[in-house]
Amino acid sequence: MSDPTQTRRFRFFIITVRVISTLAILGFTAWGAMALFYQAPGPAPVKILCAALWAILSLTALYAYLRWRSRVVTLLYPFMIAALLFWWNAIPASNNRDWADEVAHIVAGVVNGPEVTLANVRNFDWRSPTDYTVRWENRTYDLDKLASVDLLLSYWAGPAIAHTLVSFGFDDGQFVTFSVEIRKEKTESFSEIGGFFKQFEMSVIAADERDIVRVRTNIRKENVHLYRLAIPKPAMRSLFLSYVDTANGLNETPQYYNTITANCTTIVFAMINQIVSGALPLDYRLILSGYLPSYIIDVKGFTPGFTLEQLENGGAISARAQAADNSSDFSQKIREGVPGITPLPQP
Repeated sequence: MSDPTQTRRFRFFIITVRVISTLAILGFTAWGAMALFYQAPGPAPVKILCAALWAILSLTALYAYLRWRSRVVTLLYPFMIAALLFWWNAIPASNNRDWADEVAHIVAGVVNGPEVTLANVRNFDWRSPTDYTVRWENRTYDLDKLASVDLLLSYWAGPAIAHTLVSFGFDDGQFVTFSVEIRKEKTESFSEIGGFFKQFEMSVIAADERDIVRVRTNIRKENVHLYRLAIPKPAMRSLFLSYVDTANGLNETPQYYNTITANCTTIVFAMINQIVSGALPLDYRLILSGYLPSYIIDVKGFTPGFTLEQLENGGAISARAQAADNSSDFSQKIREGVPGITPLPQP
């Protein structure tokens, strides 16, 4: 009785191992081909050739493993994977490339008591996506006058995907907006797939709202929503300094952007989570950032007393931004009617 049972169990075990091994080889076939396509040295034909060779070798190994149950493949293919991973992990991020104008600099900060001086605050005058006046400025902010933190979501690819920005307001009427972005080169454009394969470094941009908000609402015609966050002043200060620390760290040690693990939303979540001692739950809406408002209302992060619909409708600022255009009180005008925001001081 025991022998047939043991035989069945052994066969089931062998079949399970074979299925898992097959899926692993197929997975490394696809991942390795994409990694080589994006990161192999040389021009595009060389990259394509490297990716094709890896795919052919991997599929040949899979055929040999399934058809002949080759022990050589069982031993050799893991070494191929190890070599590929060693090469992958050795690809360095860099701060020295021919960067696109809008990400030519990462903001850097110097803290002196309550005052923070930011170098390379972006303040472009945008006339079209390709026509703009370049301005990088040094600005000083008094954290004792920090009064508000606003979340902005800019929708550019349907309801699930939005770019996340965080804007800090001060009692003297100043605003500065931080944005974690891909640092693309002049010849590159954004790619979700490329973001998985070290195509872009990561940058932290600090900018005037007439630049970083207006380029989205008025120039790119994106759908932008603004929400007032319910954050106590000590946490506001910590969040501001976390952006500064992250930016200074990237200036010192460049890192790659990742579409899932190191993007505009997950980095902000990591900073806030650190400030509140890990109290925020992980959630799919941190990846599908277009749905982030429903997550924040669940964790009571918005000004209380409003429904999600009221927050979304009142926070739709694109029309107000287009009407304000390049006026000096742009930040005040886009916040008119936003739930939870009282009349703002003029700069």
